Amino acid sequence: MTSTIPSTLWNNKEILILSLAYNLFNGSLAPEIGNFKSITRLSLSGNQFSGDIPSTIGQLQNLENLTLSNNRLHGHIPESFGNLISLKILDLSKNKLDGVIPKSMEKLEYLENFNVSFNELIGEIPNRGPFKNFKSDIFVGNRDLCGASQFKVKPCEDNTTRISNKTIVLKYILPSILVVFVLAITVIYLIKCYSRKTLLPALSTFPFTIKRISYYDVLDAIRKFGEENLIGKGSVSSLYKGVFSDGMIAAIKVFNLDLEEANNSFDSECQILCNIRHRNLFKFISSCSNLHLKALVLEYMPNGNLTKWIFSSNYFLNIAQRLEIMIDIAFVLEYLHHRNPYSIVHCDLKPSNILLDEDMVAHVADFGIAKPLSEDQRILLTKTLGTIGYIAPGLISAMADVYSCGIMLTETFTKKKPTDDMFVGEFTMRRWVFESFPDEIMQIVDVDLVNAIGDNIRAKEGCFISIMRLALECTTDLPNERLNMKDVLTWLEKIKIEIF
Repeated sequence: MTSTIPSTLWNNKEILILSLAYNLFNGSLAPEIGNFKSITRLSLSGNQFSGDIPSTIGQLQNLENLTLSNNRLHGHIPESFGNLISLKILDLSKNKLDGVIPKSMEKLEYLENFNVSFNELIGEIPNRGPFKNFKSDIFVGNRDLCGASQFKVKPCEDNTTRISNKTIVLKYILPSILVVFVLAITVIYLIKCYSRKTLLPALSTFPFTIKRISYYDVLDAIRKFGEENLIGKGSVSSLYKGVFSDGMIAAIKVFNLDLEEANNSFDSECQILCNIRHRNLFKFISSCSNLHLKALVLEYMPNGNLTKWIFSSNYFLNIAQRLEIMIDIAFVLEYLHHRNPYSIVHCDLKPSNILLDEDMVAHVADFGIAKPLSEDQRILLTKTLGTIGYIAPGLISAMADVYSCGIMLTETFTKKKPTDDMFVGEFTMRRWVFESFPDEIMQIVDVDLVNAIGDNIRAKEGCFISIMRLALECTTDLPNERLNMKDVLTWLEKIKIEIF
């Protein structure tokens, strides 16, 4: 699409998601963009927008995802970006932005993904709040940034000044008080969580209002276990689509109480979901637990699971969609492995546990056998955990999830299950890829994917080689030879850059 954006568009105050990415829109972004009070996701990447970024964007306090990359925007990053309190993703890369990165953005506690690479920014990179966890590659290609050594830029000049009493209070005393306060609230909250059979998460974690859901509410929502509401069955539970009396649609995971392990699975999943949050996790709404029923009420995913999209003849994912899904999975695994006091190992990663929302964003589900481990801890595999073909043999550790991720990566791009009849004895999926690598790699890629590429097979062949090389690196026999999830995520993002 080619044109400027009509000014009347910005008057649609009820819009929640707007994506105009990868068109040829031009002109400037109007200040009226601040009228989008309800918007949660705004994607304008890959166009020809120019001019300044309107400071009124800072009024969008429900905004979680803002992508303005690959345009011709210039001027400063508005100081008002520090008011985007819900922001999780911000991509301003590949523009002509100058000036400094506002210190006000240190307040964005939910900001997980940030990119300002290939602009003309100068000055000190903030190093507090979310910036403590960022890597150097998101700042590359700028004119004159300086800051901490972790960002791989030059150190900033030390301008020594007198520190006033006010500065000392603001910089040292108040943060200490806040830390103590937050820890106290956290301890009280956890005590309450552990003292109840039903573990409820923090209200700020979820998009729905947390409320008590009774046994009869669940039965009515799923029409008393009606087959028409059944989404799928697992070893210890069944998943239903539930419609509640207030109109809320949810996925309801009902555990089979005839099985002893079902109780352990319910307790484990409640405890883990109570203590983690990430945009690519299956979101927890509430739970119901009594003598007759144990159920989790979860966010409903209208596009089903990844298995359906890979293997059904009625659905198709192009190379970019498949790669985005694998990046979503890598994001959440990197969070589980590296951003918690204990590394959480999922133990059952497979396409049927990857669910897709209305925007085809992937969410990892089913934490029934997940294991929290301290750093570098391993546990013996004393009984069958996970699904044959996906789980690594031997010890359970974060590297087991990396192995499963590598198997899923292969399956997603070859349309071949690791349990296919062709894989017998020592001829495994990994060996199949290894023997085809790299000269015959196009022979094992999903034929529907190859046909969809058209005349650009040679241009995409290098990407497929990179994808399969990554899969091989993830599935080596020795766990200490595998990549960690930070490296896997970086590798996938580099492949994405190659494709686009």
